[in-house]
Amino acid sequence: MVGRPPVRALDELSLQVARGEVVGVAGPNGAGKSTLIAVLLGYLHPTSGAVQLDGVAPRRYIERHGVGYLSELIGINPRWRTDRVLERYALLAGLSDADVVRRVDELMELLGLDEHRTKPVKALSKGNLQRLGVAQALLGDPDLIILDEPTHGFDPMWTLRFRRVIADLRRPGRTMLIASHDLAELSALTDRVVILDHGRVVRTVDTAAKAPVLRDYRLTVAAGASEVVAVFPDARAMGDATFEMRQIELDALNVGLAEFLRRGGHIVSVGPSESLLEYHFRDAVEELNP
Repeated sequence: MVGRPPVRALDELSLQVARGEVVGVAGPNGAGKSTLIAVLLGYLHPTSGAVQLDGVAPRRYIERHGVGYLSELIGINPRWRTDRVLERYALLAGLSDADVVRRVDELMELLGLDEHRTKPVKALSKGNLQRLGVAQALLGDPDLIILDEPTHGFDPMWTLRFRRVIADLRRPGRTMLIASHDLAELSALTDRVVILDHGRVVRTVDTAAKAPVLRDYRLTVAAGASEVVAVFPDARAMGDATFEMRQIELDALNVGLAEFLRRGGHIVSVGPSESLLEYHFRDAVEELNP
């Protein structure tokens, strides 16, 4: 029986993350995100090259300082009570008996779990279970936090509240790495996003950077739909009085919108068709996957 050829999950990958940074990791399925996290946690060892956390090997760093880690799939005994889960993990995180109750109470409040503290894990919704997973990752108040798909299962309210949680977790000596397929959330949560494909870093995006000169914009109108194409000859109708203008400069867009209003048109909304990170993600990945 012939075995499968080895897979090069990470290929000449080079990544540096400074203290105080919040860095996102994005990429298509199979890009190497999970392998990168496994290497950073010391679960896997690179076949070549070196990985260091604060100057030492990952496992040695974690044994000395701990790490806050949320895995993509959360496995907790379904019969355990919610607050007891955090108490058990708090002891594993090295908290003293005197600090366990205080820290558990803090995180139950921070992640909105107080009303669920006496429920068994099996009674939690997907979003509540996810927040419990985030809480366990924060128990030891670590300087290194690695979160894999942290907002998976969150409702819109908690997706927004989680941005405040991450903002409050920021401090000069703390580093956070967040892997996610949700590009909008990575844009909101991080300082920069590393885009992986085929095991390599294909682009790094500063989430606060200026947008590219040429962008696609989407316009929805309440009146004057026929005038849109007159003003923007290349506009593409998308239905429901919505049009897309491809690769147009912002100045040209504004001139055209002013003319559209002069002709009696009414605008409902106008904005980029995709976020800055979505633009870079599509552009970088399409270069390797034409």
